[in-house]
Amino acid sequence: MSIIKKWNGLELHTKILIGLILGIIVGVIFGPKTDLIEPIGQLFIRLIRMVIIPLVFSSLIVGAASVGDPKSLGRIGSKTIAFYLCTTAFAVIIGLVLGNVIQPGIGLSLDVGNVSMEAKEAPPLSQTLINIVPKNPIVALQQGNMLQIIVFALFIGVSISLVGKKGEPVLNFFDSFAEIMYKLTALVMEFAPFGILALIASVVGSFGLSVLLPLLKVIIAVYLGCLIHWLITYGGAIKFFSRLSLVKFFKGIASAQIFAFSTCSSSGTLPVTTKCCRDNLGVSDKISSFVLPLGATINMDGTALYQGVCALFVAQVYGIDLNIAQQFTVVLTATLASIGTAGVPSAGLIMLTLTLKSVGLPLEGVALIAGIDRILDMARTVTNITGDSAATVIVASSEGEIDLDVANAETVSA
Repeated sequence: MSIIKKWNGLELHTKILIGLILGIIVGVIFGPKTDLIEPIGQLFIRLIRMVIIPLVFSSLIVGAASVGDPKSLGRIGSKTIAFYLCTTAFAVIIGLVLGNVIQPGIGLSLDVGNVSMEAKEAPPLSQTLINIVPKNPIVALQQGNMLQIIVFALFIGVSISLVGKKGEPVLNFFDSFAEIMYKLTALVMEFAPFGILALIASVVGSFGLSVLLPLLKVIIAVYLGCLIHWLITYGGAIKFFSRLSLVKFFKGIASAQIFAFSTCSSSGTLPVTTKCCRDNLGVSDKISSFVLPLGATINMDGTALYQGVCALFVAQVYGIDLNIAQQFTVVLTATLASIGTAGVPSAGLIMLTLTLKSVGLPLEGVALIAGIDRILDMARTVTNITGDSAATVIVASSEGEIDLDVANAETVSA
């Protein structure tokens, strides 16, 4: 009974960390047998997906309506997209630098068999822009098309603010609904430690040293690159553009990072990231409800960094030298593709095939890293949500929408 009391007394982020550690131990001990508990993890993922759409939709409407002035919304949107584009470019550059220094593909001989990868085409940017406006909002909600949901919610929110007093009942409804969704999210999150234990155990149990060792340099390069990106790119931006300390920032989003590492889903982590930014970093609902859903859809810094490492890895394995001009092409392609493939299924794979194709590298190279993609995806997702949180803090600071008393408080909410 005392163990249950102690467990209930722990903060949620501590429980999640315990679940993560136990998952690793269970995976190492039981190996492939951990497939038996994987359904628990999948059930948790379904619960999270259940709350994402109504949470994003209602909170975005409230956020857009709270901004009031459409010009203010445009200003906030411009700052957000500019930040995401700049950090994505920095991420690719870091990936390329580490690829040149660590040289993960030198001396490596891997059998790719007869695997043939076809280049997947990303839609033209003009088509992507057209596709963000839903023909049928109900269908967009039903299909979970995040970009279309974001646009529709923004239109409703702005329209409510323009209508004025007559729109207040609708705004009050969505405000109440958003609070209900926050509460439901908190209830679902109580199951998080057990779901994460099952997910991590399944991943660890599925991978043996025979798969990891030949590609260890790639894993090291991606993880090291992500760490550098957090500390230098995001850390420098937060230090320069806000008055929040880095220690407080990373402490405040720790539970979201652990959650992202376990689930490999930026969208799935969105409820946790939102809670961390609101409760731990003092960001207003107005900013967090706009910047975070947008970031979960278009911000792919972790994936962009991975493009840089993998492009050089494939080139080195095949004995192809990439000159400075070609590496610059990789930076441009990966940065623009992060916007051009926003909302497209399997965006990471499309981005990688686009990047390899842009500099004439064999597309069969994708097969070389397919076996460790889940392990790399863990670091990529943590980087993505860290970037979303950094953007939220910086935009909120520039708009005077951050409560530093909350951000600098000693206590951290789960």
